[in-house]
Amino acid sequence: MDILLQQIINGLVLGSVYALIALGYTMVYGIIQLINFAHGEVLMVGALTSWSIIGLMQESMPDAPGWLVLLIATLIACVVAAVLNFFIEKVAYKRLRNSPRLAPLITAIGMSLLLQTIAMIIWKPTVKAYPTLLPMEPHAIGNAVITTTQIVILVVTVVSLLSMVYLVGYTRLGRAMRATAENPRVAALMGVKPDMVISATFVIGAILAAIAGVMLASNYGTAQHYMGFLPGLKAFTAAVFGGIGNLAGAVVGGVLLGLIESIGSGYLGALTGGVLGSQYSDIFAFLVLIIVLTLRPSGLLGERVADRA
Repeated sequence: MDILLQQIINGLVLGSVYALIALGYTMVYGIIQLINFAHGEVLMVGALTSWSIIGLMQESMPDAPGWLVLLIATLIACVVAAVLNFFIEKVAYKRLRNSPRLAPLITAIGMSLLLQTIAMIIWKPTVKAYPTLLPMEPHAIGNAVITTTQIVILVVTVVSLLSMVYLVGYTRLGRAMRATAENPRVAALMGVKPDMVISATFVIGAILAAIAGVMLASNYGTAQHYMGFLPGLKAFTAAVFGGIGNLAGAVVGGVLLGLIESIGSGYLGALTGGVLGSQYSDIFAFLVLIIVLTLRPSGLLGERVADRA
């Protein structure tokens, strides 16, 4: 029971991060039916940017509170990631919106590799120790523990997800997003600017990815140029699991995938005496993807893409 409670806590934290990343995938797909496989690298750039800002602030402002340093670094990381994703959409994807789906897919993979290489040149191909800026004392929940960083991750995720629900459902931009997803040409006749809406969607997805990157680096204490690949791939799995194009599906898929991965690896390690454990956790995400695509290709809550016929 103690193992189960601890793995549920770990799974909720991990699933929260997957949910934030998956929202970026599902928003873009819901509007222009494009899978942005460079999304994980945007996460990586956000995490490494925050690492650089933290280092500069610790040198110039050694007495600044840790939470303030982390907040400022996260805000700057969000700005950098948003600008980066804005230019990615303009340079790599805009001209391919009406092309066969294979072309933007290949372009997205190429952009992912390009960003990894650029990050390796800028930040060097070494693993960086990410500073611990929040209190390290764990908090007990029964016989399980949760750190302050993990509590912050859960709170930030809930606030971000509620903000997204409000944005899409109750704001002018959200209505423009839904109209563009339904029919961009008709939306343009009604005064909506589809190009602006699509760019805004990429920017919002980048902000969520940057927040997720900072949270991942803070939780695990490391950052490197290839840190976005697996989380990005798993978040895509979560989006498909919940129903690609479906915001609620992205959240449900992310949380469930995190729980499955954490509980599965925890019990696998316990049953094998530690011989098999966290190093095999990645297999659970892809087993889920195979099972879902085989039994329910539209995902748990169903794929939500506008019919433009």
